[in-house]
Amino acid sequence: MTVFKTAESPFKSDNTASNMCGFTLMNNQVGTIIAEVVSKLDNVTVTPLPSMIRVDAVGRMDLVFADVDDAAGEEEGWFDSAEFEESMSTHYGRMVHLDDRTIMFANPEDAAEYIDFDLVARK
Repeated sequence: MTVFKTAESPFKSDNTASNMCGFTLMNNQVGTIIAEVVSKLDNVTVTPLPSMIRVDAVGRMDLVFADVDDAAGEEEGWFDSAEFEESMSTHYGRMVHLDDRTIMFANPEDAAEYIDFDLVARK
């Protein structure tokens, strides 16, 4: 009788911190422009897929709206958090929308000042 051993899954559960954050975009004109802008950041990896674009970052990623305006050839103020939300399908990590940018944080502690996250333990 032949005995087969199942290989360990690369998708096993792992609850250690990854120090990663990111989002997926629709693979359309606006999604492609956003991906092009963030791909210029040193800590960002962009993975184009047939129906979406995956964007992963180490630590923190700032999507500056004016940079997207420039890349799209649009007037200042064309791209904003609502336009970003329209193109994004999901995200992981903490996401903070400001007037001029969206910031993604891998760790909630790094976003504490923006999300009213209290770093002091209470009794």
